[in-house]
Amino acid sequence: MSIPPPPGPPSPAPDPYRPPPQGPQPYGQQPYGQPYGQPYGPQYPGWGQGYSPYTRPVGVNGLAVASLVLGVLCCFPAVGLVLGVIALVQIRKKGQSGKGLAIAGSILSSLGLALWVTVLATGGLSQAWEGFKKGATEGAAFSVVKGQCFDAPGENLDGLTYDVDAVPCAGEHDGEVFGEFEMTGSAFPGDGAVSDAADERCYPLQDSYVLDTWSLPQDVDVYYFGPTRQSWRLGDREVSCIFGNTDASATLTGSLRADESTLDADQVALLKSLNALDTVLWQEPEDYPEDDLPGYRDWSQDVHDSLDEQIGTLEGHSWSARADKPVAALLKDMETARGEWEKAVAAADDKDVDTFYTHYDKGYAFVDGPSTVTARKALGLATDPPSYDEDSGSGGGGSDSGELDV
Repeated sequence: MSIPPPPGPPSPAPDPYRPPPQGPQPYGQQPYGQPYGQPYGPQYPGWGQGYSPYTRPVGVNGLAVASLVLGVLCCFPAVGLVLGVIALVQIRKKGQSGKGLAIAGSILSSLGLALWVTVLATGGLSQAWEGFKKGATEGAAFSVVKGQCFDAPGENLDGLTYDVDAVPCAGEHDGEVFGEFEMTGSAFPGDGAVSDAADERCYPLQDSYVLDTWSLPQDVDVYYFGPTRQSWRLGDREVSCIFGNTDASATLTGSLRADESTLDADQVALLKSLNALDTVLWQEPEDYPEDDLPGYRDWSQDVHDSLDEQIGTLEGHSWSARADKPVAALLKDMETARGEWEKAVAAADDKDVDTFYTHYDKGYAFVDGPSTVTARKALGLATDPPSYDEDSGSGGGGSDSGELDV
């Protein structure tokens, strides 16, 4: 039986840093001091997830940026405020940056929202919108006002005009605005419809701007500024009625205005009565009495009724000493004319054309007659009766005159 050797001190562990013994090693053995199956040298633990920096950058919250932009622009303040609140919640949950942006956007949006509420409450929104439309249409349309005198850049008032220069009415000028009105409708009606509307509505406005129609020069005609297809899309609906000279190379001098703002009470009373009667006289039928006697009968009755009304109006006015006698003489002629028109109606009822003509001529005799001129002179009004020649430009008779602004 063999006896194991007595225990001795444990063999020291092989030193992994000691160089291996020189010389050949037994076949199949690893170099000295290396565990079987492991590479030479100590093993060090690696990173569990590969290389990574010590800190990772944190992203800026996009809603915070959007809130700040909307707050600065003040275009959608309510949206900016909502985005700012949502951004603060997301930043707290996700640890994102941009808290300052979200707070600033929320504050600016709140101020903008308060401003919008104030504007809506005070009606300032409509004023702002009108200002916006005016700025948007600058260069595409322009506006003139009643009583304004101006110079046009072109040689005359016909055709297209893109702008005018306002000038004092006391000096020379190309045009004077005497009235304005608004057209309606969503779609542009066409240049012809604008022209027809101007012809229909400008001439009555002329009589209210120049009550003393005799004072209107013979070389003055009616023109207009109106919307075009382009300016209509921008909300332009205004038609401005304008006095201009029939001679393209001539101008106007001084204001033509002669209304209640420039005349005294006696002048206004006389002119309103005479103009009301003239309005009825101008409605005379187009055919001759022998071709339309019933029409002339009805019109003669209207003239009679108008004379009756205006006689009562003039008699009820308190005239100054300078006008008392001249107006009394005029009233006497008006009463005589009223009787002639009454007889003309009776002749038309009897179908007596010749007798109708007789009273028709006598009824017209007082119109613009001596008593009318005397009364006008006493009141300081124009005393030269206008010419009613159809070929003249009396008081703006050019119905095809016109001008469209852009």
